Amino acid sequence: MKKVFIAGPILGMETEQSYRQEVTSILIKAGFEVIDPWLREKVLYKGDERCWWDKVPTFDFIQRDLNDADRCDVMVVYLPRLSAGACMELFYAKRQGKKIIVVSEIECLSPWIIAHSDVVVKSFGQLEVALRKFS
Repeated sequence: MKKVFIAGPILGMETEQSYRQEVTSILIKAGFEVIDPWLREKVLYKGDERCWWDKVPTFDFIQRDLNDADRCDVMVVYLPRLSAGACMELFYAKRQGKKIIVVSEIECLSPWIIAHSDVVVKSFGQLEVALRKFS
């Protein structure tokens, strides 16, 4: 069974992670195994704590995400807004030969995002169709 890593913004959206449930549902329905770092890391996020990431061992935090990216076959990157972490994960995964699907309604995505994506779609409905190429 192919594995899909869910990447998306967390910083500044700590209390708005419900998109991950929707993506997970789509992935399971399409026959993929889901890798979602939020399930492991949500205990670190506190929406009311300023600069919470300064209290997390940076290398270990990032390395766990990179290890997850290494284990996936496909990465779904949800970008309702730009996210440094999601873009770094996207870049890393693409350099490792992974397939990348970006879901974003941003009108003018950066050429960096487009160049490192295999498919760019505007909605979760379109994500279901795009996943068929990689199953």
